[in-house]
Formats: sequence, structure tokens, C-alpha cells
Amino acid sequence: MRTQALSHDQNSCDGAESIKMHQIQNTATNNQLPYQDPRHCSDSEFVDDDGRSPKRAGNVRSACVSLTTAIVASPKYMFLPGNVARLGWVAGPAGVIFFSLLTYCTSALPCACYPSPEVPAKRNHTYMDAIRSNLDGAKYFKICLVIQYLNLLAAASEYTVFAALMMMHVARDIKYGLSINCRNAADACYVNPMPYFMAFAVAQIILFQIPKFPQLRMSLSILCLMMFLLYSGIGLGLAIAKVAGVHGVYYADHLALTDSNNTMTRAQKIMKIVQAVGEIALAYDLSAVLIEIMDTVKSPPSEAETMKKATRVSLILTTFVSMLHGCLLYAAFGNNVSPVFLLHGFYKSYWLLNMIATAAIVLQFAGGYQIYLLPILAMVEETLAKRFPDNELITKDIKIPTGCRHFGPYKLNLFRLVWRTLFVITTTALSMFLPIYLDLLKLFQILAFWPMAVYFPVEMYIVQKEIPKWSKRWICLQILSVGSLIGTIATAAASSVSIGSNYYNPFKPKYF
Repeated sequence: MRTQALSHDQNSCDGAESIKMHQIQNTATNNQLPYQDPRHCSDSEFVDDDGRSPKRAGNVRSACVSLTTAIVASPKYMFLPGNVARLGWVAGPAGVIFFSLLTYCTSALPCACYPSPEVPAKRNHTYMDAIRSNLDGAKYFKICLVIQYLNLLAAASEYTVFAALMMMHVARDIKYGLSINCRNAADACYVNPMPYFMAFAVAQIILFQIPKFPQLRMSLSILCLMMFLLYSGIGLGLAIAKVAGVHGVYYADHLALTDSNNTMTRAQKIMKIVQAVGEIALAYDLSAVLIEIMDTVKSPPSEAETMKKATRVSLILTTFVSMLHGCLLYAAFGNNVSPVFLLHGFYKSYWLLNMIATAAIVLQFAGGYQIYLLPILAMVEETLAKRFPDNELITKDIKIPTGCRHFGPYKLNLFRLVWRTLFVITTTALSMFLPIYLDLLKLFQILAFWPMAVYFPVEMYIVQKEIPKWSKRWICLQILSVGSLIGTIATAAASSVSIGSNYYNPFKPKYF
């Protein structure tokens, strides 16, 4: 009996150890995010050929939607009508067409660097991966890393400022429509923008904590595109009504964009023109998202062929709409066109339409904020998780029961909560109270255009295609790079002149 008891205890221990080892193996397997056990899922249904999940399923249509959203959901796109007014009837549309063609040509360079030059080739999933695999030396990677994260700050501040001001104008339109005193005195319609900065920040903090929110990127892109079509249709309709002479379309004529009284010097006019040209170029910059969108496209056909078609369709659509915006608004209001589309625009009997269009812009910016910033913030979290795998603050998820079987428990990561919340609060506070912060970030974005959109893609393309020096193709690429550098320096010089001109009150900055 004693021997049987010992044997039974030994078998129990062996069984417990076997179960424990099995649990450890399952935990190790689950921690390997790119890999999924082929026994539990089909090798071609959920996992890509390089072991990453989910499997790429994008096509020309989805890539076109993502590229179009990347252009029109950017706050820089809202300046296009004002820039057309600065350049005039001929130079305005010509500038829009020129930079759309330039974007189409330069977008082919990073797309060609999507596969790495090593054998066997692997896919570069991000812009940083392409820099690391094509350009030797850590200095290129570090420079690109600094530029990308400063662009992240600039984008967050731009989205926050524009969304808050648009929400302020929605409140002002409601106040205008419901108040008799507001209709008689312009000062009675003043609305403090600061609460709307805070409201937008709180909304983004909540959206950042929604689980599986990155998987809704395509749905967000479609929502942003629908909002763009809504407010574009309203703005164009009101501009056509103004051109046709319909009474009651009012425009605030105290915001003259160009100098109708010839009070500016020739140097000031040249700087305004150069600045307008640079802002059009920035509005069409796709370098930050091109490879990331390309990584969602399935193959065959080849990813480069799919992106070429999607880029062509997207640029044709955005260029056509941009020219409509600029030309019709300039025809309707001349030199008094607002620097920002539909801002300080239509009141009186059309205040309700203006309010609907402005609300659509706010929704578009809320979605664009998530689309642009979430992948970069998630990349920071993944990098730190790989560097500090034993740190529970970074890697551990706290399961909170939701009481719903369909959704399961909510997984709260403390580092994600603290990091994303602090990021939103910091960028919002700096945008609210320090106008010099916004101006310096805008100047940095201009200076970052040449290395990110032209120089790095040109150098990667030369390495990828093994183009010899002083060949015709090499000379053409260097001319493109040098020409873009000269344009970037000229635009930065013109923009730096205006820095310091609006610091009358650092706690109440004048944004536009």
C-alpha cells in the first residue's frame, strides 16, 4: 500500500509538472505576437507569408481611400483655398497641379524600397524599416527618428488647434442663430476657445484607450472621407450661390488675405507667395504614411503596381476638388477669402449650413488624429516592450470584467494609459498657451519636408536600384533633390519672418 501511495504521489507530481510545462509553452507561444500556431488557424486564412497577422487584404480601392484621407484629413489641406487666393487665377491652379504631379513622381521612390535589398528580400513595414535596411549607418536612422517624432508633435498640435477652433465656431453659429443680440453686434458672438481644446483632448484620451481601435482604421478613413464630401459640398454650394448673386450670403470682410490696397512692400508680397507655394507642397506630402498603407496591400498583383494606381486616382480626385475649392471661393470672395476653408465664413440665413459643415470638419479631424497618431504611439509602446520585456508596467494587461460575453474583459495597460494621456495633455496645453510652440513646429515641418519627402527616398531608391553615379537617372534624381532643398529653404525663410508677429498676449494667441 505504501509503494502504491508513493507511486500515486510521483504520478501526481509528474502530471502537475507536465501541466505546468504545457502552460509555460502556451504562454511563450502567445507572447510571440507575429507568430500564430498553425494548428489553431489556417496558414493562409489569418497569417501572412512572413508570419505577421492579420493577413494583408488591401486592394486599389482601400489604398485609394487611405491615401485620399491622408491628404484631405490633414489640417494643411484647409489652407488650399487661401493659398490659391494668394497666387491668383493662373499661378494658383498651376501650383496645385505641379505639386500633385511632383507627389505622384516622388511617391514611386519609397514604394520601390518596400522590399529590402538583402537576399532573400523581406518587406519593410514602416518608413523607419526602409531607412534601416537601405541606408547604411545609424546616423540616418537617428535623424529620421527625431524628425518623425517632432512631426508627431506638430501633427497633434495642428489637429488639436483646428478641431478646437472649429468647435468654437459651431458654438458661435448656434449662439448666432438663437440670439438676437448676437445678430446685431459682432462682439456679442465671442466664444472662448479654451474649453473646446479641453473637450477635444478628453475625447482623444478616451478614444486612445478603446481596445482593437487600430483595426477600425479603414472605417475611420471612410468616415473622414464622407465628412470631407459633406462640408466640401456645402462650401462649394454656398460659393456658387455667392457668385450667382444670391442675397443673404454673408462673408466677414475684415479678414483680407491679400493686399487689395497695395500697402505691402514688394518683398512682403514675394514672401507671401513663397509661403503659399510651400504650404501647397506640404498639403500633398504623403511620405509619412505611404509605406504603412502599402503594407496593408495584398499581393499579387505587386504592391508597387497597386500603389501606383491608387496614388494616381487619389491625386486626381484631390487635385480636382482642391482647384474647385480655391477657384470658386476666390471667385466668390476675391481677396477676402478666409485663409482656412469655411472659417469666418457664411452667416445670416446660411448659419445652419455653416454649422453643419463645421461640425463635419470637427469629426474629420477627430478621426484623422487617431489615424495619423495611433500607429506611431503604438510603435513606441512595442519598442519599449521589446526592450524591457520583464517590466510589468509596460507589458502587463489588467483584465477588468465588463459583464458582457461578446466583448469579454477589458484589458487595461497602465503604461499605455499614462503615456497616451500625458502625450495628449502636453500637446494640448502647449497648443493652448504658447503660440511660439506652434510657429516653431510649423517651421520645423517645412524644414523636414526635404529630407523626409525627397532626400531619403532618393537615396534609398539609388541604393535599391544600384544606380551608378553620373548616369542620367542619377543626375535627374540629384536635380530633384537639390531643387526641393532650395524650395524648402526659401519657404522656411519666408515663414520665419512672421514668427513673433502675433505675440501680443502669450495666453491668448491669434492662430490665424
